[in-house]
Amino acid sequence: MPHPPCRRALGTAAAAPLLAALPALLLLGGAPAARAALPDEIQVYVDDLNEPGRFSLQEHVNTTPVGSEVAAEPGQTVAAHGLRLTSEFAYGVTPDLEAGLYLPVVLNSTADASLAGLKLRLKWVPLRPAPDAAGWFAGVNGELSQVAPRYDGSRRGFELRPILGWHDEQWLWAVNPVLDFALSRPDRSQPPEFQPAVKVARTVAPGLQAGIEYYTDLGPLGDVESWREQQHQLFLALDLDRKPWNVNFGIGYGLTAASDRWTVKMIIDVPLGW
Repeated sequence: MPHPPCRRALGTAAAAPLLAALPALLLLGGAPAARAALPDEIQVYVDDLNEPGRFSLQEHVNTTPVGSEVAAEPGQTVAAHGLRLTSEFAYGVTPDLEAGLYLPVVLNSTADASLAGLKLRLKWVPLRPAPDAAGWFAGVNGELSQVAPRYDGSRRGFELRPILGWHDEQWLWAVNPVLDFALSRPDRSQPPEFQPAVKVARTVAPGLQAGIEYYTDLGPLGDVESWREQQHQLFLALDLDRKPWNVNFGIGYGLTAASDRWTVKMIIDVPLGW
C-alpha cells in the first residue's frame, strides 16, 4: 500500500495520547483479531498513517471457499463458505499516531448476517523514513474488541502487534510478530497466542506491487503446537495504487491440516475527502 509523508522523530506529543487512551480502551475489553471463524482483517501492518485530522475508510472483504467445517467449540460459526465484510474507520491523531474502529459483519454459509462485534485500535509508528526516501520503520499497534461467543469462546481480548520493516521505491518487507491475549474466560489465564505475519512485495509496474503475505498461528507462546496443529497460510498478493483508490487483493492457501485451504481477501481504500 502507499506510504504517505512521514516523520522520523519520536516526541512526547505522540506518546502522551497513546498512554492516555489505552486505559480507556482497556475498560472496553476486546477480542483477538482473527481467531476461529472471524478472520475479518487479513493484512500485514506497515508504516502508513493518516495525517493529523484526516479520516479514512477501508473496506475489508474476505471469504473462505474451502476450509474447515468443524467448529472450534460447540455452537461456534465456522469460517468455511462465510463472507466477512469489515468497515475500518481511522483518524490521524498526531504525525505518529492513528486511532481506528472496526465493525465486522459476517454472512455465514446459510446467508445469516450479523454484526460480530467491534474493535478499537491505536497504531503508533515513531520511526519512519522521510517522504519518498528508503529506510526502516518500526512501531506498534494495539487492538481491543468484543465479539459474540459464536465467533470466539473468549469474547474479550487484546492484540499486540509490533511493526518492523523496510521499503524503498522497488521493495517492501515487513514483519508483525503478533501476540493475541484472551481477557475473558475460558482462556483468560492462558499465555497469548503467537501469530507472526510477514509481507514481501516488489514494484512490477507504476502503482502496482506484487508479492507474498504469510500468516501463522503457532499456538500459545512458550508452548508451540505441532506443525499439524499450527495454522499457516501463504497468500499471493497485489497492491494497486490508483489514487484516491487503493486495493490490496490476495489468494491464500493453507499449508497445514488446521488451516483453511483457500481464502480470498480484498482491502479497498474508499476516498472520503475528509
